[in-house]
Amino acid sequence: MSALSNKKTTTRDMTQGSIPKQILLFSIPLMLGNIFQMLYNTVDSIVVGNFVGTQALAAVGSTTMIVNMLVFFFNGFSIGACVVIGQHFGARNMEKLHDAVETTMAMTFIFCVLFSIIGVLGVKPMLHFMSVPDDVFEDATTYLRIYFMGLSGLLIYNMGSGILRAVGDTTRPLVFLIITSILNTLLDLLFVIVFHMGIEGVAYATIIAQAVSAVLVLMLLTRTQDIYRLSWKDLKLDGGILKRIFGLGLPAGIQSVITAFSNVFVQAYINYFGSACMAGWSCYNKLDSFIMLPLQSMAMAATTFVSQNIGAKQKERADKGTRTAILMSVLITGVIALFIYIFARPAIGLFSKDSKVIDFGVLFIHANTFFLLANCVNHVLAGALRGRGDSRGPMIIMIVGFVVIRQIYLFIMSHFISNTALWIGFGYPVGWMATCIMEVSYYLFFVRKRK
Repeated sequence: MSALSNKKTTTRDMTQGSIPKQILLFSIPLMLGNIFQMLYNTVDSIVVGNFVGTQALAAVGSTTMIVNMLVFFFNGFSIGACVVIGQHFGARNMEKLHDAVETTMAMTFIFCVLFSIIGVLGVKPMLHFMSVPDDVFEDATTYLRIYFMGLSGLLIYNMGSGILRAVGDTTRPLVFLIITSILNTLLDLLFVIVFHMGIEGVAYATIIAQAVSAVLVLMLLTRTQDIYRLSWKDLKLDGGILKRIFGLGLPAGIQSVITAFSNVFVQAYINYFGSACMAGWSCYNKLDSFIMLPLQSMAMAATTFVSQNIGAKQKERADKGTRTAILMSVLITGVIALFIYIFARPAIGLFSKDSKVIDFGVLFIHANTFFLLANCVNHVLAGALRGRGDSRGPMIIMIVGFVVIRQIYLFIMSHFISNTALWIGFGYPVGWMATCIMEVSYYLFFVRKRK
């Protein structure tokens, strides 16, 4: 009997049933999980901003882009694995699905060692490259070194939860994130307020919580009797599967790294305006990340939904799912964006009581927030295309829009038109809108060509 028909299975077959219901039931735990994952760095920022100081808050904020460069590259690999596993799941090829899980986790352990070494050794050169000010530099160095030493916990959890997403299970990763987010908050308060460890305490709290999430997901994968069970004795690197994963994941990883690298330049432009602007920009990015959670969740839903249905050779259903995910993403994101726009000042005030920091944060929110609706289209379409097996198209489009066009805009604006915090911060929406136009055009062409 197929494992798909097992009543006790925790998987979700998205090739059958109501499309909106399948996407929504998949996305809700994913959105909640992403919220709790965001709480790691957000709680760090709140604790640092209120109990350590503005310079320390700016230090934490300035490290975000550096962390993202390595994590996003790994997440590209995770996307490739999710598509391959999802397509085998949709095609009911359980032998290949098992091989893909073992290969994926074996490669993850290799990445853990590699990325930790690169991260620890590259901290100071990367901070110098970003022109991090002297009053922030040492705190940023301390935070990043500790973070990278514990990076394995984050990578293992992200890949483990990616395997679960590929087979439709988003509920248990949510439970793990709730547990570890609460743990992270408690450790933040203990280390900073009670033990007075400053920014080091915040970093240690984060990596301990991430390590716990990794242990939990590994316990689940190795103890389950479901079709995605991880067997230590079967760990291997299957050349054919690895080639497919990298073929789909490498373009996504490269695009994410280049985009994050480009954002390092954006951070350098922001750094020109001083630590208060840096802290305000950091606060805006935290809130911006929360607004983006629905669209990111819908993009992941689109990837899983499309990959399963393409594996099952149901292309029309895959198209309908893509349109449904875009509509739902725009509606949910629009409501959240409106709420954050109205309550921008008290929202920024959660991170800092410094009036200058709050003013800068509110400025960026009011200027940029509603343009995120274009990003709903960008990310969901990219996820759908990757689910179909096309990872190069979204990579090229997003590099052109998020990197090339954005950097041209920033250079022209800062050197020839108006070098102010407002117009530099507006570089994000410029890239979003350009990418949206290109991606819609490409998707329509891609779908028609395949049909």
